Amino acid sequence: MIKKHVGSGDSRQPASNRWRSLTRSLLTALPLGLWVAATSPVQAQDTVEWTHLGGNAAHTRYTPATNITPDNFSELKEAWVWDGASFAAASGRSTPSYVDGKLFTVAGPRRHVIAMDPETGETLWSYREPNTFRWEYSMRQDYGKGVAYAEVDGKGVVYIISPAFFLTALDADTGAPLPGFGAPVPIDGFPQTGVIDLLAHMGHDHDPYYGIPKEVGFVTSSSPPIVVNGVVVVGNSAEQGYNQSRIENIPGDILAFDAKTGDFKWKFNVIPRPGEFGHETWENDAWQYTGDVSPWAPLSADPELGLVYVATNPPTVDYYGGFSPGDNLFGTSLIALDVNTGERRWHFQLVHHDVWNYDIPTAPILIDVTHNGQKIKAVAQATKQAMLFAFNRETGEPLWPIEERPVPESLVPGEKLSPTQPFQTKPLPYEPGGLSEDDLIDFTPEMRAQAIAALEDWQIGPLYNPPLHRDNPLGKRGAFWCPSGGSNITGPAVADPVAGVVFVTSRMGCSANQLLPGEEADLRYMTDNGTTTTGVTPARYANGPGAGAPRHPTGLPLWKPPYSRITAIDLNTGEHLWMIPVGETPDRIKNNPALAGIDIGNTGSGSHAPMLVTPSMLVYADAISDGTPHIFAVDKATGRELARVPVSKDSGYGMMSYVHKGEQYIVLQTGSTLTAMSLHGPVAAAAAH
Repeated sequence: MIKKHVGSGDSRQPASNRWRSLTRSLLTALPLGLWVAATSPVQAQDTVEWTHLGGNAAHTRYTPATNITPDNFSELKEAWVWDGASFAAASGRSTPSYVDGKLFTVAGPRRHVIAMDPETGETLWSYREPNTFRWEYSMRQDYGKGVAYAEVDGKGVVYIISPAFFLTALDADTGAPLPGFGAPVPIDGFPQTGVIDLLAHMGHDHDPYYGIPKEVGFVTSSSPPIVVNGVVVVGNSAEQGYNQSRIENIPGDILAFDAKTGDFKWKFNVIPRPGEFGHETWENDAWQYTGDVSPWAPLSADPELGLVYVATNPPTVDYYGGFSPGDNLFGTSLIALDVNTGERRWHFQLVHHDVWNYDIPTAPILIDVTHNGQKIKAVAQATKQAMLFAFNRETGEPLWPIEERPVPESLVPGEKLSPTQPFQTKPLPYEPGGLSEDDLIDFTPEMRAQAIAALEDWQIGPLYNPPLHRDNPLGKRGAFWCPSGGSNITGPAVADPVAGVVFVTSRMGCSANQLLPGEEADLRYMTDNGTTTTGVTPARYANGPGAGAPRHPTGLPLWKPPYSRITAIDLNTGEHLWMIPVGETPDRIKNNPALAGIDIGNTGSGSHAPMLVTPSMLVYADAISDGTPHIFAVDKATGRELARVPVSKDSGYGMMSYVHKGEQYIVLQTGSTLTAMSLHGPVAAAAAH
């Protein structure tokens, strides 16, 4: 049975979503399904662009560039390092875009916008939004992830959303705010053009400097907008759900603006109002006071269909929803919206009444596949539950049956969970779902017994094991559920649009949580959003016996390896092609005294792998056993390692690649820096010409 899947309408907008691969003699612009079918010979590739943080609007993180191959991969050298220290950059969660001969990114808690020279990494210009309390309070400051780019009247424009929740459009050549865009912001120091105060369109009273009253809620951003067919679509992010102990919040409604003028176009209500589809899924009139459901992951789009794909997180608060009974649409859902009108064309709720913090952490991937003998446009969504959900991206129909299966009931007073949750029949999960004694470490019988003992005070169980209150009838300290972040922010899935294969990086991790009276948690949390304390709330920062997750006495993970992996999934058939551990077993595990004389094989490092795909290989970053950072080339068909190269720093979140003046670069996100690798190193420009 398929639950909560609805489509509406079939209109489409003619458009194109194009890789821009400029050769010395030809501009090749291919539509969405043909990005790589006519890749130019390596000697003719003068410029290959990376136009979005995910490479393209489909967010595949695929480049058609062929200069770097498995045969020469080991010759890669450090070409340049861009240091974001002066911008206080730290997180390394921003993937640059390369468009029209420049690199663009954001850096630091002020989310400076940076333009760089692609040959040297030299900063060409930067832009910083003036200070506001809205910025100072934001909990997503250094997590901008990237920029959006579009051409307006033949000129390049860079768009960003700031932590203070302003949308700014900048001239790509100069960094100056775009004339004729937006409206003046009544704050000293703000430009008189090029800026939109997004809070003015959210439907809540606010002060331009201070924002929305904290008693009502708070909204910020952790991803850039996306520009589709002349429309800028804006997501957002809210106060972290695990920091909340009060029921009031604002919804993370989705906004859209004209890319040239900044004129407001539409707003989609992520918590449906009376008369709107899904309103009945908010019982007890909870829609009136609670919120979140923020689309904080990056957005994807199909310009040919005129659709933008939005992934959301759960409503207020993580781990308890007794004050908002019902399935809570559009929480933890994948939504396809008409980019011109904001109309919901279809949606699928991946978790009903989500109390597991199973927010959708990465962008939907758009990929064309052959399904039942027919070529179709598909969308694939990786999840924290380690399930890859796959749909026809035009109609929303699942590629394979999705079953509503019974899940455990809650023992928390006042909580009412959905009796069923959706499970993909294909592809199969790429990490174990839930945790049983059979999943625990078994290098020796003693280690297995120690793991069982470590978990004795915690309730384990299948996927969707419910959270437990501290004062539960089972006498347990709390609930322990797995996976808690199979796929997550730091490891976006990638895809080969030619073969129709998705590569998912995941880690085996679990979450230990205890619920307690809201009044107790309210004294510990560093937030005062809202006014009404929940009856029950997470004890994330609790002191005393409920704090902390169980540990194995040896310091090893409680469960069997691999601790992290990459799985190749053929979206034409739904079958897993192969699985490999990420990196190598760390020395801290390999040399653990408890493992003396035991060959444990390659456990994987336990980290998500930043990845990208080329015509000839999958590239990922991680470390070898002694901690030395590397990038690895992997055979896409078999998972066999083809080559590896040491690099200077650990990578995080993602990577990207571009060709500039005939030289291909791979850029690694290395914390406060960006590290560019090329075949000719720092003399790439001279060598290429």
